[in-house]
Amino acid sequence: MNTDLAGLGHLFVVFFLFHFHSFMVIPAIIDVTMEAVCPGRDQCSVAIYLSGFQNAVTGLGAVVVTPIVGNLSDRYGRKALMTLPVTVAILPLFVLACNRSEVYFYVFYVASIVAGIFCQGTMLSLCFAYVADHVRPRRRAAAFALLSGVSAAGFVSGTLTARFLAASSTFQVAAAVATATAIYLGVFLPDSGGVSCTDGDEACDPLLQASSSSTSSSASSSDEELSPRLPPHKAGLPSLSDMFTFLTGSLAMSGAATITFFCSLGERGLETALMYYLKAQFGYSKDEFADLLLIVGAAGMLSQLTVMPILAPILGEEILLIVGLLGGCTQVFLYGIAWSYWVPYLSAAFVILSAFVNPSIRTNVSKNVASNEQGIAQGCISGISSFGSILGPLIFTPLTGHCVHYQFEDAWGSI
Repeated sequence: MNTDLAGLGHLFVVFFLFHFHSFMVIPAIIDVTMEAVCPGRDQCSVAIYLSGFQNAVTGLGAVVVTPIVGNLSDRYGRKALMTLPVTVAILPLFVLACNRSEVYFYVFYVASIVAGIFCQGTMLSLCFAYVADHVRPRRRAAAFALLSGVSAAGFVSGTLTARFLAASSTFQVAAAVATATAIYLGVFLPDSGGVSCTDGDEACDPLLQASSSSTSSSASSSDEELSPRLPPHKAGLPSLSDMFTFLTGSLAMSGAATITFFCSLGERGLETALMYYLKAQFGYSKDEFADLLLIVGAAGMLSQLTVMPILAPILGEEILLIVGLLGGCTQVFLYGIAWSYWVPYLSAAFVILSAFVNPSIRTNVSKNVASNEQGIAQGCISGISSFGSILGPLIFTPLTGHCVHYQFEDAWGSI
């Protein structure tokens, strides 16, 4: 493991900084939006509609863009394509770092939609493909868990940092960190693309892989046994039918796609509805919400940085996936039957188990495709996840509003 991960330190730094500046601005965006769209008001339906439109357009764009970027990374290298989301993410932050007036906000709004299309899922899939290029298949579950843990660490660090920064300086700091991320990526991260390690291959050391021509030939012969799912490469990009064939070409890929869709659908729907449910049920305020988010982030970070890397070599990604799905079901069940304000905190702790799901799916996908398909495989899974993220709020938000409405009617009638 240590040998395989020796060259991934720079990737972990880039991935951490990317999520650090992304999550840092989330608490401040709501206030900025309200000030620009509905100044002096505490409630604003226009802001909600703008947010919903942004999420829908961003999600739909990511469904199309993420597999294409992944496919291009198989041809031109991970670093070259990773530069795209890292660089594009700077623009919206720079706009609000200059000014937070109404005009600048709408420029930021358009820029954030464009950035979201190229960043939502793209950075994650490219980083997973980069890890798959460098780490032996039997060790990828632990490596993918570490990468996901770095993302959780960026979430926790960004959220905590936002608490100590004034709203006026949050976007300036985030823009500076985003710029530093792009510079660090260009200077320090070694390039990678399309060459996957096989068990027992000495060239799996990422410091030697790029310069070893024998590695390419051994990887190519190994890939023939994996039966690449895509048709032979054409001059252009793969069509939607090619991607559909790719996902349905094996039971492993279709199963991973199905699990990813329903997990994303449920998780995004839960995220959309949970805050309103807890506020209506237990009177949660922003402080309770912040504490709950920190528990979720800390539990995910602990799980993916320590627990899963230890268990993955022993149990394997299939068993961890089952454990993670059961943990996620338990978490949602406890939210649903919560009888006191402290039960959601207990439920959030089950993220330690549910955090196994995404790295396990990504590991299974990486083992079932050839080395020249790692990018598009991870991109397709991210695209499916984005599609589920679009449908989740559309399904669960009306249900939550309906249930909360009747809950208040029943409570008022009992009085």
